[in-house]
Amino acid sequence: MTVSRHLDVVVYGATGFVGRLTAEYLARHLPSGLTVGLAGRSRDKLGAVRSMLPSAAADWPLIIADAEDPGSLASMAAETRVVITTVGPYARYGIPLVQACAEAGTDYVDLTGEVLFQRESIDRFDDVARRTGARIVHACGFDSVPSDLGVHALRRAADADGAGALTDTTFVLTSMRGGVSGGTIDSLRNQIDVVRGDRTARKIAASPYSLSPDRTLEPDHGRQSDVALVDGKSIAPELAGWKAPFAMASVNTRVVRRSSALTDGTYGPRFRYREVMNVGSSIASPVIAGAVAAGLGALVAGLSFRPTRFLLDKVLPAPGEGPSERTRERGYFTVDLFTTTETGARYTARIAADGDPGYKATAVMLGESALSLAVGGSALHAGGGVLTPAVAFGDVLTERLRAAGFEISTRRLP
Repeated sequence: MTVSRHLDVVVYGATGFVGRLTAEYLARHLPSGLTVGLAGRSRDKLGAVRSMLPSAAADWPLIIADAEDPGSLASMAAETRVVITTVGPYARYGIPLVQACAEAGTDYVDLTGEVLFQRESIDRFDDVARRTGARIVHACGFDSVPSDLGVHALRRAADADGAGALTDTTFVLTSMRGGVSGGTIDSLRNQIDVVRGDRTARKIAASPYSLSPDRTLEPDHGRQSDVALVDGKSIAPELAGWKAPFAMASVNTRVVRRSSALTDGTYGPRFRYREVMNVGSSIASPVIAGAVAAGLGALVAGLSFRPTRFLLDKVLPAPGEGPSERTRERGYFTVDLFTTTETGARYTARIAADGDPGYKATAVMLGESALSLAVGGSALHAGGGVLTPAVAFGDVLTERLRAAGFEISTRRLP
């Protein structure tokens, strides 16, 4: 759609914790000539947030919008070229905004890690967004940018060498310092509540291809567990010790498989993808990995059972809460991905950044995703639809994140 907009980017949910961090990042790194607005339910709270931002934000307009008022969302979408939303849980609050942006031809980015929300967004609004040209891009934070761009980088490296399509590919969270956000916990609570009472939702959440455009066309690779313990040597001869399940694998793996499907299976017909986390290489690593897996299961079980949920809610972070600036600055993450191509060539990719991955680093990834769309360019995905970060941004976001201090590198292994 060719529509005149007076704003380039709107941060919806700017009074929330990650919303404020994203607005602050934009205020410090906004390219010349772009305009930003702050949106939420309370003008007073928005004004208070704006007053705490760097001086570049002093004149940013304030927009009143509420998930329970579709008209306000439609008006907001019509004013801007790109909407950033941090308002979750997305399954509870997100669909009306997806609809507003899809219908208005407005680009959209979020940081959801909710599979069921993404599936509903695809089913209801992919066709609408394709028709209007709106690029609806979910999972633009720590879930699932490192996963999606990491596999994209591996494919690009293998293509450049003519080494053939990807086969077994594994994401390893090598190191991390940071906390889990209250919004992530609230999203997990919400999805547990939904799947507990809905058999269809349980099947969707459990399917490894739950986000694929046409699940009937996906290859049958047998069981693809997100909770298995993995021997490092089965990933790459260089890796020692057993690896534990990664908490967000059930989201990230499905986003990556959707990327492969949206690019007509260019990752390869034998492409298999999994995610794990490093727990050391000592002889105790199998025990530690098993304990991590048990802990993840216990958290889900605890949130599923009302008495234990009540107790967990006393200690887990609440929505809108986050760590101190000092803690955010001291955080970091390093992800290493390994793949073997159909010709036997082996590659590794590294995605690493300073800053708490769920807060500071996520604000960078979300902000740069929006700026990728706002700045534009022929290297971006040209058409609309419900997309993934790798499909929507690819090399554009990779280069923007490198310029923002991220390491994104690939090399061929001997």
